[in-house]
Amino acid sequence: MEDTKLKVNIDDKLYLNTYNVDTLSHLAIKNQKICETCNEKTCTFICPARVYECKDGHVTVGYEGCLECGACRIACSHDNIDWNFPRGGFGIQFRLA
Repeated sequence: MEDTKLKVNIDDKLYLNTYNVDTLSHLAIKNQKICETCNEKTCTFICPARVYECKDGHVTVGYEGCLECGACRIACSHDNIDWNFPRGGFGIQFRLA
């Protein structure tokens, strides 16, 4: 019997999720000066939702698409990300199928 494996497209799975976006961000850069001197800018590539973007050394946060995994907070070697869960009723709603 042949071993068959399903390949799942991550973009297709992410498309199933829905968001109830709050007007208040649950993510913030604590000190933009630290980001400007950071060589790694780990937050810009560790986030699976690509929430962080760096333009001219300035890091911006697009919290609306956050997957709430906390990877950014853990990966930031400068502890410069203020990360909280969104307020009750807001944020991502995962759909598995």
